[in-house]
Amino acid sequence: MSSPAVPRTVVIGAGPAGLTAAYQLTAHGAPVRVFEADDVVGGISRTVERDGWRFDIGGHRFFTKVAAVEALWREILPAEDFLLRPRMSRIYYQGKLYDYPLRALNALRNLGPAQAALAIGSYAWARARPPKDQADNYEAWLVARFGWRLYRTFFKTYTEKLWGIPVSEMPADWAAQRVKNLSLSSAIANAVLPRRNQKEITSLIEEFHYPKLGPGMMWEEAARKVEKLGGGVTLNAAVTAVHRADGRAVAITVTTSAGEVERVPADHVISSTPLSTLILSMDPPAPARVVEAARDLRYRDYLTVALVVPAEFSFPDNWIYIHDPGVRVGRIQNYGSWSPYLVQEGRTCLGLEFFVFEGDDMWTKPDDELIALATRELESLRLVRPGAVERGYVVRVPKAYPTYDQYYRRNVEIMREWLEENVPNVHPVGRNGMHRYNNADHSMLTAMLTVENILDGTAHDVWTVNVEEEYHEEKRPAAGSPTRPAKERITGTGRDAPVIPRRTSPPH
Repeated sequence: MSSPAVPRTVVIGAGPAGLTAAYQLTAHGAPVRVFEADDVVGGISRTVERDGWRFDIGGHRFFTKVAAVEALWREILPAEDFLLRPRMSRIYYQGKLYDYPLRALNALRNLGPAQAALAIGSYAWARARPPKDQADNYEAWLVARFGWRLYRTFFKTYTEKLWGIPVSEMPADWAAQRVKNLSLSSAIANAVLPRRNQKEITSLIEEFHYPKLGPGMMWEEAARKVEKLGGGVTLNAAVTAVHRADGRAVAITVTTSAGEVERVPADHVISSTPLSTLILSMDPPAPARVVEAARDLRYRDYLTVALVVPAEFSFPDNWIYIHDPGVRVGRIQNYGSWSPYLVQEGRTCLGLEFFVFEGDDMWTKPDDELIALATRELESLRLVRPGAVERGYVVRVPKAYPTYDQYYRRNVEIMREWLEENVPNVHPVGRNGMHRYNNADHSMLTAMLTVENILDGTAHDVWTVNVEEEYHEEKRPAAGSPTRPAKERITGTGRDAPVIPRRTSPPH
């Protein structure tokens, strides 16, 4: 029996945040049990294995500016399990590949003289007659800076595929973090002016580290270490209730896929399950206002169709953004470019990513129909020849992207305040646990700070971990060294989340 001075912790979810918490707890001798509803660890950072093929769900570059996270990665996996991989991604549009982040001159050259002239003309027209609602409308904001033609080519299609809403309905304030104060004229000027006349910014990283068997390798090893240190990791086990009494959580109920039910006592509960699921599992239930806020959270879901093709159809990119409006695929991974250990001799595997809503026509299609659709789209894009696809696999990932709408902040704050006042020993962490669009390193940091709060009595506010901090995949320049010119790159495609309007009423 554990000493009262060493709290018993239950962790809900075996993704990066949950396993980080569990590993750090067990490393300090604290008893912990992890329960994961899925049959694999890693959450959305898992690596799925089918018939010897391994798929990185979403693509995960191991890069961070959080030193403690970097150190933990190295502690979990030995150096020989990391590969140093080149960073490359491009945009596919009308049969051509464009640099990403966008470079103005590369884009204009690829368009060709006639289309480039039309694009410049469209830009000039937009400058002369700019849209009137730039302050409130993301589409108008973009058109004013790039013109209608370049906007439709490089911004509209992918953004709408990713979020499932017209760009014209997105607020302009998203632009503040997506494309900053860039414009076509400044991008061209800075691409051709002497460097001494340019401002400087950091350039994107050109290479990154990557576990040779995919990101799931990290979390599979973390789970093994947790168990070796005396913790427990149980798969196919969903936490169906969090029991509370006397102002604290006291236990959880776990239901396995085989129907077995277990009540597990707990001094602390660390939860990386979706915040809405956590609230709805409370026993006794949370008040109606809190339950309504939980049910009002929205998500964007995701599925991958992985297609095996001969190695001749490989490409150097980690992924290609598909801006062609004639297909539904949003992005195509080349798993062989992430790691040669993910694919097999003479073959590569291309992962076609579709951004969907759970229950929609794509989500509910049978696997064979999805494989046929993905094959047709890959062939229509001329990335493979007809008949080259040898086999396919489908992976569905619910709740991959927490959606920011105009009510989400209020909903999250209602739930957060209720948890802090009524069950202060329940600790939300990670992307879905906090309904925050963070990457794995920030998810891990929220878990690390939570463990310090539990074991050391610190008072870190994990909600201040800054997921919108502008650093993703930027390279720190060495002292005195030149950096890439400012405004040469235009990041019109990426992972930040906009606030998406909704026509429905918020909870009262």
